[in-house]
This record gives sequence, C-alpha cells and structure tokens, in this order.
Amino acid sequence: MQHAPATPASFHDLARLAAATSTRSALISPAVVAGSVRAGEATLLTASGVAVAAVYLDATATELFRYLVAAAAGGVLATAFLSMLGLYNISALANPLRSLVRLVGGWALATAIAAAMVFLLKFGDAFSRVWLVSWFATGAVCLVVGRTMLATQVRRWSVEGRLNRRAVVYGSGPACEALLRALEADKATDISICGVFDDRGERAGDNIVGYPNCGRLDDLIAFARTTRVDMVLLALPISAETRLMSLLQKLWLLPVDIRLAASASRLRLARRAYDYVGNVGLVPLADKPIPDWGMVAKSIFDKVASVILLVGLSPVMAATALAIRLDSKGPALFRQKRYGFNNELIEVYKFRSMFTEQTDHAAARLVTRDDPRVTRVGRFIRKTSLDELPQLINVLKGTLSLVGPRPHAVSAKAAGKLYDEAIDSYFARHKVKPGITGWAQINGWRGETDTEEKLVKRIEHDLEYIENWSLLLDLWILLRTPMSLVKTDNAY
Repeated sequence: MQHAPATPASFHDLARLAAATSTRSALISPAVVAGSVRAGEATLLTASGVAVAAVYLDATATELFRYLVAAAAGGVLATAFLSMLGLYNISALANPLRSLVRLVGGWALATAIAAAMVFLLKFGDAFSRVWLVSWFATGAVCLVVGRTMLATQVRRWSVEGRLNRRAVVYGSGPACEALLRALEADKATDISICGVFDDRGERAGDNIVGYPNCGRLDDLIAFARTTRVDMVLLALPISAETRLMSLLQKLWLLPVDIRLAASASRLRLARRAYDYVGNVGLVPLADKPIPDWGMVAKSIFDKVASVILLVGLSPVMAATALAIRLDSKGPALFRQKRYGFNNELIEVYKFRSMFTEQTDHAAARLVTRDDPRVTRVGRFIRKTSLDELPQLINVLKGTLSLVGPRPHAVSAKAAGKLYDEAIDSYFARHKVKPGITGWAQINGWRGETDTEEKLVKRIEHDLEYIENWSLLLDLWILLRTPMSLVKTDNAY
C-alpha cells in the first residue's frame, strides 16, 4: 500500500488536502470483475468449440447442437478449474504472463477430463478427436489473447485506484498501529488507507505509522462526503461499548462498510464470524447497501427500463411540454439542485409547474394547497406526478435511479426546520442513489411535508427500502406507482 507522508498543517487542512488529492472515481468491484471474466471465458470457450465444429467438420444442425452442449460443459468445467487455481483474482488478471502456465494447464486439465468422460460414457463415436484437439488449441489461443487484451484495462483501473477499496481508520494508539502494520505487511489485501482520524486531536500526533492524522470524527464524515471512501476501520477495543455505539450512530449515515479491527480485542470469535481483508480479520458492524452484483443489476435495470419508458411516454411528455408553454410564459423544463447519493448535489430535471418569475429553485417555501405560484397546468401535472417525467433523463445520466428515496431540495423544510435539522437520521437515506419513485411514495407518503410527522414517516419508509432492497422490490414499486398516483391528498 502507498501513502503520502504527513505535512505540517492543521488537522482540518490535512483532511481537506487528502480529499482534494484523492480520487472520486467509482470502485469497480473485484468480485464483479472476476465474475464477468469467468462468464466471458466460459462463453468464449463454448463459442470456439462450436466454431471449430462448424468450420472443420462441416457438421449438421443436429451435430452442432451436440457439440454445443459438450463445449458449454467443457467451458464451465474449465472456468471452475481456473478459479481454483486463483486465476480470477486481480493480480492474475493484471499479469497474464506470470500465470500463463497455470492458465493453459487448467484448460488442458479440463479438456483431458472432458475427453475421459466421453470415453468412459462410450460417446467416442459421437465426437471427433480432430475436433477435440483443434478445440483445445483454439481455446488456448482465445484464453491467452483475451487475457492479454484484458490486462491493459485491469492495469489502468489499478493505477486509477478503482480496484482497491479505499479505507480510513478511526482510532489511535497500539490498536491502530497494529492494524496499520498488519495491512502494510499483507500483500493480499486490496485496501488502500487514505488517512487516520481520532478525536484525541493533537495528542494522537501528526502521523501514525507514516499515515497522516487528518482530524476528528466530524472531519472523517466530511472527508467521506467529499471523496470516495469504501470502508471505515475502527481500531478500538470491543469493550468500549458506549464509545462504539456513539460512533456507529454517526457513521451508519455513510454509504460505507464499517469494520472493527479484530486485533483490537482479546475476544476471539469463530473464524466465520470475521470478514477478512487479505489475512487481516475484521468484525463486521455495518455494510453498505446494494453491493457488487446488486449494484450492477440495478444499474442495468435502470438504463433499460428508462429507455423503454422514455420512448413509450414521449407523446405524453411532448403534450405536457406543449401545454406548459401555452399556459404560461417561460421554458417547459425546470432544473433544481437536490441531494443525491452521499449528499452530493445533483441537478434534477422537472416540467415547470410554477410561473417563471415565481419559480423557487431552492424550494425554500413548500407548495401548499391552492398555492398562487402554481399554474393551472402545474396543478394537474403536480397531482399526477407528470412533472417528474423528465427525471428519466437523470436516470440515463446516472444521477438518479428509477426507484429509491425521493431527492429533496437543499432548502426543503418540515414545520419550519430543514429536513436534516428535524430528523437526526435524515442523511441515512442518501446511502443509495435517489429515485423517481420509492417505497414511501407508493405507501402514501408523497407531496407536502408540512409537519415533522409526515417527514418521519417518509424517512422510515426510505430506510426500510434500503434495508430490504431487491430487484423484485424495485419492480414491485414501479408496478404500484401508477396506482399510488390516484391518491393525491398531499400533492399540490
């Protein structure tokens, strides 16, 4: 692991400097990379087997199907062997020449087992030996060429820091020093330490084992809001229950994994109770929502469904835009700053529902029943949520999801208080990307939040969605959304 030396500056300035020099590029999950390569290589080996049969054997359709089944079984078997040989970890993918012998050897073993199975099951007459030898040679070339081409991209991601989980450590003293040294010594870890935070301030020293002491807990939270942090490591004794609970109450608002260093406690749990970063044991305290393949599936679902909806609803959107222009002067579209993932400010598109000169970009004043700022067309599109349709463009851009907690304007208030002042856990809803519709909306908690009770109910439903997310839940919410729009009691 690499780290920058501490520089003479205040703790607050150190945190700001670390954030300014850190990458905000998204983490590419090594598990997703490995799974994608496995699926790609299984497909490649299957396709090469069918291609060899079609070109060299001039096989009929029935024969091709037989070879397809055999090639698919061989491809899956080969990727299983390559996985057991450790050829889908990032270091192997980034340096294919170092693992060339194991790569070809694993493929040869899978081919040999496939040939043995054909012989033992007395299917020898059904498959050509020329095909088997040709498939082995072709498959080996495909694997080597494919790995060589992939290595360039994997190395680029590694240089950009997108394959390493970025972590910060909270705590100091012997427990923190032991954790940092263990991570430094472990060559198998994918953790990159960005800095150390501790509420003891200057007493903890300017740097700990060469890492900068970037400030206190509030600085850690601000740091995680301004740069990419994937994990918070707590170097505290597990016996410090009160302090741990106090920390978790603040840290769980962040979209990060929270782990306790196992070395900080004498208590020894069963091995399966720990998470391991390389060979370093960690006690899991909280997980970031929708990790790895879940995020990939949700992203694909968002992009595909938003394109379908944009095409299908284009006549409705065109008619809405025309009605707005005919009803009042000004543009049909309206842009507003709102809170996005991890409190990031995003620009959200909507159809304009107010008179242009009375547009409230900060949403400092809630829209109420019979609000004079709202146009005639605006009342209709707000009640039916047609004003939200342009946010499908935000979904395509990646700033919104189809389903998630609704994004709120930065100055939105409930009972005269800003949302985050009214509800302590408010920012926990930003642990996932906000959505056009959500669990709160289909359960009747949409529209005006003139009381703290309404806001509390909305936040409770948002957090329930985050804790129980699944792709089927997203689909269910989307299907329920049109029916929920019938109830417009709080939508003005």
